[in-house]
Amino acid sequence: MTQVTLILEPSVALFYTRIAQAAGVSLEQVLSDALFKLAGELSLEALQPG
Repeated sequence: MTQVTLILEPSVALFYTRIAQAAGVSLEQVLSDALFKLAGELSLEALQPG
């Protein structure tokens, strides 16, 4: 795996930290899952004709 450093606005970091705490997972896992989902959505959008 490749390690990446992200710089987040404090409010964004707090938002995702609260999600991580509620889900019982790490902040890194929440961010990874969110980015993976976004990549999938953007890929599907890019494949749409027109």
